[in-house]
Amino acid sequence: MGTKLYVGNLSFNTMDTDLKTLFQQAGTVVSCDLILDKFTGKSRGFAFVEMSSQEEATKAIADFNGKDMDGRALTVNEAKPREERPRGNFGGGGGGGGGKRDFGGGRGGRY
Repeated sequence: MGTKLYVGNLSFNTMDTDLKTLFQQAGTVVSCDLILDKFTGKSRGFAFVEMSSQEEATKAIADFNGKDMDGRALTVNEAKPREERPRGNFGGGGGGGGGKRDFGGGRGGRY
């Protein structure tokens, strides 16, 4: 088990400072990253909190998983490594074709 924790089901009003204050009750918080929508800048409802030791991470899961914060029951568990996903439009899905081209110049579509 790692020391980085996934914290989900957050209220959109929860700030990273609120999370850091809460998780400091379980130990030393190394980092607290509230995930924001890149277009609106608003919270996406989850965060990653890194604790300084495995014992503190285990304590934080035990103490805060299911705990009510801002009217919502938190989901706290070990963060899983991010899956590699293809970037851009390489190989998956893709672009439609052109469509009918009429090069006839007004001669009934024949050329």
